[in-house]
Amino acid sequence: MDDYLNDMALFVEVVKAKGFRHAAETVGIPNSTLSRRISALEKTIGLRLLHRTTRKIELTEAGQLYFERCKRIVDEARLAHAQLGEMLAQPSGTLRVSLPVDFAVTYLAPLIAEFADLYPGIQFDLDLTPRRVDLVSEPFDVAIRIGESESSQLIARPLASLTPFLYASPGYLARAGVPEKPADLARHQCLAILKTSAWTLRDGKRSVTVPVNGRFVLNSVGMIRSLANVDRGIVLVPREVVEDDLANGTLRPVLPAWYGTATPIYAMTETRLLPAKTQRFIEFLQERLARR
Repeated sequence: MDDYLNDMALFVEVVKAKGFRHAAETVGIPNSTLSRRISALEKTIGLRLLHRTTRKIELTEAGQLYFERCKRIVDEARLAHAQLGEMLAQPSGTLRVSLPVDFAVTYLAPLIAEFADLYPGIQFDLDLTPRRVDLVSEPFDVAIRIGESESSQLIARPLASLTPFLYASPGYLARAGVPEKPADLARHQCLAILKTSAWTLRDGKRSVTVPVNGRFVLNSVGMIRSLANVDRGIVLVPREVVEDDLANGTLRPVLPAWYGTATPIYAMTETRLLPAKTQRFIEFLQERLARR
């Protein structure tokens, strides 16, 4: 029975890795041994689970059904082990997290450092990338994502909602003038993400959409912040991103009664069954971000 359960877990790893070689590296056994174990599993069941070619594997109809059932069993078993381990010690192991670059650098870095101090047994493998990693086939425990949660089979846990406000440097405002109403933004240099042609602003009661333009088209909040600091224009970003700039006076609020559309932040996981290290990390971010 033990070998049977172990082979189920190996089968799940092969499917997640989309091949024997990567799965063998993950579980630490020879490729030939892994292939032999899966063949034995198919023989025991009496059905072919995988179509094998020289380049890839594909699930058979029976294999797809078996994978869905086995994955739940394997996740439950891993969670049980993690929860029992919690009774003896603090969470430990390597926490693999995918993070959006600018948000991580300007906002999450001190929070991650604080979490690391709380849990010295956890090692961190942080991947800062603009792409949306595949949590099913790539070895990440959690991905932090900004914006609306896409419709998928992933589990989305809300962490926070960040509201953007308008800011500019004193030097820029001295040169270009201070906007007195949202419509004035049309004649200003506005530093916008990607090719945004308009900003929707609210003051609690009213909502207006104003055209914006500028010389710079960017996909980096960090770069937008830097350009605003050297008098290049007006930005619409969450206060949390520019707290240091406001404190030292290199940026100041513009039209402070007006704000943009709030942006949700999510922790995305492949499953609801989380090991202690991942659960603690998500709970920590939820608690700290709620304070702000």
